[in-house]
Amino acid sequence: MRRAHTVEQVREAERQLMATLPEGALMQRAAHGLAHAVLDLLGTGGAGGAYGRRVLLLVGSGDNGGDALFAGAVLARRGVAVEAWLLSERAHEAGRRALLAAGGRVVDAPPRTRPDLVVDGVVGIGGRAGLKPEAREALAAVAGVPVVAVDVPSGVAVDTGELPPDGDHVTAALTVTFGTHKVAHLADPAAAVVGAVHLVDIGLGPLLPPPAAEALQTADVAALLRPPVGDAQKYGRGVVGVRAGSAAYPGAGLLSTAGASCGLAGMVRYVGDDAVHDLVREQHPEVVGAGRVQAWVVGSGSGDGAAGTLAEALADDVPTVVDADALVHAPRDRADLVLTPHAGEAARLLDAERDDVEARPLEHARRLVEAHGCVVLLKGRHTIVAHPDGRVRVTTTGTPWLATAGAGDVLGGLVGALLASGLDPFDAASVGSWLHGAAATRASGGGPITAGDVARSLPPVITAVLGGSGA
Repeated sequence: MRRAHTVEQVREAERQLMATLPEGALMQRAAHGLAHAVLDLLGTGGAGGAYGRRVLLLVGSGDNGGDALFAGAVLARRGVAVEAWLLSERAHEAGRRALLAAGGRVVDAPPRTRPDLVVDGVVGIGGRAGLKPEAREALAAVAGVPVVAVDVPSGVAVDTGELPPDGDHVTAALTVTFGTHKVAHLADPAAAVVGAVHLVDIGLGPLLPPPAAEALQTADVAALLRPPVGDAQKYGRGVVGVRAGSAAYPGAGLLSTAGASCGLAGMVRYVGDDAVHDLVREQHPEVVGAGRVQAWVVGSGSGDGAAGTLAEALADDVPTVVDADALVHAPRDRADLVLTPHAGEAARLLDAERDDVEARPLEHARRLVEAHGCVVLLKGRHTIVAHPDGRVRVTTTGTPWLATAGAGDVLGGLVGALLASGLDPFDAASVGSWLHGAAATRASGGGPITAGDVARSLPPVITAVLGGSGA
């Protein structure tokens, strides 16, 4: 599990740890981890391979700048030509002295020779979103040079994953963070500018509280899945029902059924338009008609019939995935629902602007949870799954090619199958989102895909996960 914590949580753990360590020891741990990550990125991990490379440190005030300066001292001792551009009169003095003692230089203007790499030590996790003019000017002077961010790219909102509206932030090739991930490493839009994230263990682990957000990894998904055991039978494995599609949108019903037919439930039922039922029967002959179910999937492509089909499903009093046209009819305070809006649908539910939902998805997911009292899966590049008790999971699998018509229908069916198999709504939504993204990546191979490709890739991805070989 990749766990992310808030600034306050990290600061408290750091205070506890520093009380047990010699003064400055924690910063030295961070600085050495940062320096070695920089060496790896430069491709100079071997002895003597660092000579001739140039690194510019952009240094602000506080401990973030201190980490950069002490790391610069380590790099300088390895033969890297290190220059520190101090952007604040309150730069970390001990770090500055260490850099100079190691052979580094302090400058007050862009270096004449273009660096190979820039280390962003401008604003740490305690800073506000956005950049001051001196930082903007310094970054503009080295535009195009790869940036390694210290803890987080300067300018991002650490606890929310938001970016300043004026674009005043660093875009990193690599972010080196300490002790734990931060929310901005997982949640969009900030997660799109952190680059690769390298976590340095500085000893905070035992002192950290439950995370503010987390991201499932392959082993976590494998542990949550419920494969059949030796005496399994189809009804015991769960039956998922699909009420989706219409004469106007038959493909939605077919694709929802395809997602539900991933093999995680023992049986799939389709209830709906006769034309859609004929399509389903043709492509999925194993799907049957009305009967008892352990979970429903409702809404995609249902059009004007969404309110009625949702009411019929809810009457069965089983967990239900509510998607698309049915979202506006979702009841309040029914904890066994999973709402699966995209940004536009979330905006309509909250009477907000779509651009604002996309700029602040974590906040809007939490607002939807507060309004409806159930699990919300807010679809996006990094899909957010939020629970009424405050838990949040962020999906980091997937590919931009997944932004294709019908992919959400497949996801709804998949989450329904997981509900029918016995997972609770939070686990079903987050595991389903993870598998959906992994299947898209497998199907894509770096190229375009359709929603049907994603559905067909689900069984081999599930097999790979359960076999321990990843996706």
